[in-house]
Amino acid sequence: MYGEQARRCLDIEARAVASLIPRIDGEFDKAIEMILACQGRVVVTGIGKSGLIGRKVSATLASTGTPSFFLHPSEGLHGDVGMVTGDDIVMAFSNSGDTAEVLGLLPALKRIGARIIALCGCKDGVLVHNADLFLDVSVKQEACPLGLTPTASTTAALAMGDAIAMALLSARKFSAEDFAVFHPGGALGQKLLTVADHMHKGEDNPVIPAGKTVREALFVITAKGLGATSVIAADGGLLGLITDGDIRRGFEKGNDFLDQKVEAFMTRTPRTISPDELAAAALRRMEANKPTPITVLPVINSEGCAIGMLHITDLLRRGMV
Repeated sequence: MYGEQARRCLDIEARAVASLIPRIDGEFDKAIEMILACQGRVVVTGIGKSGLIGRKVSATLASTGTPSFFLHPSEGLHGDVGMVTGDDIVMAFSNSGDTAEVLGLLPALKRIGARIIALCGCKDGVLVHNADLFLDVSVKQEACPLGLTPTASTTAALAMGDAIAMALLSARKFSAEDFAVFHPGGALGQKLLTVADHMHKGEDNPVIPAGKTVREALFVITAKGLGATSVIAADGGLLGLITDGDIRRGFEKGNDFLDQKVEAFMTRTPRTISPDELAAAALRRMEANKPTPITVLPVINSEGCAIGMLHITDLLRRGMV
């Protein structure tokens, strides 16, 4: 009943996006090179439906390695244009190229010295004539049967924005690890963080020099609160691991064991992990230990030095499942 109109809409929008492919040309390359050379930010602007598309494009740029923010044209006309500098590039979305609010920003942007990339559906608009570069996002028809509601035109503008963002991502060699840095709160970002992002280091890293007593190790374990401490050589190299479980079992031998050297009770070949490994892989390794999961892993660098401690609860608390 309603499927015919829906299929028509999707077909028109799909063809609108496909029509952009031949337009990935020299002008598109110039736009990418301009942004790569930019010493400032990419300021995205637009109003109405174009503004909504612009907000999404700005968010995509910012999350994939290109500093960006959205400037609402009306707010810009009342002072927010002061956030724009001469080192910035303004990416302006306007289907007609004659949107009054966007055109109102032009005098200030010209005085500031920001360069302008216009993404428009009409090459004869005032915005295009005042831009440094023009990217054509025109469509033959809207998917709206009345030809009024922005549909295919906004889809094409969004697709071109995504194409710009992905070309920049590739040029910057933006990696999954970089993505994790910009998305620390998301589930995917958490899984892409490394052991170094989660480990206890510096003053929070429980270590005790070889030759110290079990009593002294107990003080370190209690103070750091991780249930274990690495036993290290004078050069920081890892010699072993002593846990609160080792100490509890030691009490079966009498209280005098507290005055014995930690070397007598430590595990000499504990499981360890590198700071560069993914935290998700570390959790899998800890949980795979049967029948009891490993709760702590000393983190060692390429020289074998104990530079941190990873605790399973830190990973679980941050949703690393």
